[in-house]
Amino acid sequence: EHRAYAFLARCCLSTTAGDCISEAIIASSTDNYPEESICNTLEPRDRVARTASYWSSKGQKNPAVPETLTYRLIADLCVVTEIKIRPFQAYFQFGYPIYSAKSVRFRMGHIKDADESCQDSGTDRFAWTYTSQEFEMAQENRLQTFKLPEPILCIGGILQIELLSRVQRQEIDGLFYIWYGQMHPFSTRTLHVSHVQVVGRPLSPAFSIQILEPPEKFVLEVQSYSLPTLPEQMSSITSLQMRVRDLEQILNLLQGNGGEVEYGYEWEVESDEDEEEFDME
Repeated sequence: EHRAYAFLARCCLSTTAGDCISEAIIASSTDNYPEESICNTLEPRDRVARTASYWSSKGQKNPAVPETLTYRLIADLCVVTEIKIRPFQAYFQFGYPIYSAKSVRFRMGHIKDADESCQDSGTDRFAWTYTSQEFEMAQENRLQTFKLPEPILCIGGILQIELLSRVQRQEIDGLFYIWYGQMHPFSTRTLHVSHVQVVGRPLSPAFSIQILEPPEKFVLEVQSYSLPTLPEQMSSITSLQMRVRDLEQILNLLQGNGGEVEYGYEWEVESDEDEEEFDME
């Protein structure tokens, strides 16, 4: 056990830090899907195929209504040091308003039931092992860094960003709408986030984790004693994702924004046959 935990401590401090997001899971709300999907938060460009690229929440009359963005990290065990978020500036609206939250908060944890899909999961489907303090956001169109007070071990590979309180009210666009049941309110406030990064260190394939019952107990599995690194294929996959999004945007334009396209990427890591297991509480 001493050797295993000494190696765990070394990995937490020694491996190279980088962007640890694997895929976007779900947003608490989306205004127009898939054009304003949470997948757009992983796109570093403001425009794709001449179309604005951003996630948009549904509008709310009450500016205090929060929103959440949930992501899967590239490993079930990651040491996270900071999160970066860039609010979106609507360059296609009068006055170029910035749609941002007043503050953010971060949660890390795991899915309670591994057999259930989390694509349509609510907050009750996740178990959070860490909740950060609130961080104030600047109302500026730039990548803002929120450094955690200390490196956090994310057990389970799920990270959620909670956007607290809305700032910008969307002006009347001059168009007419018909809504079944309720008219579109002119007092709508909408949140936009165009880019998100999670800076940290993955601990796989050297380590993996098993979640026990109750969910506060875990088994640490030591697969090897080689220092883990960020996957080399991340850069090429990111480039492929960008090309795929370009093609999707073009197809949506040709089809009149019709049809929905879902995509994602998963990595599988083969484990050694001989594993050492240690209880963690």
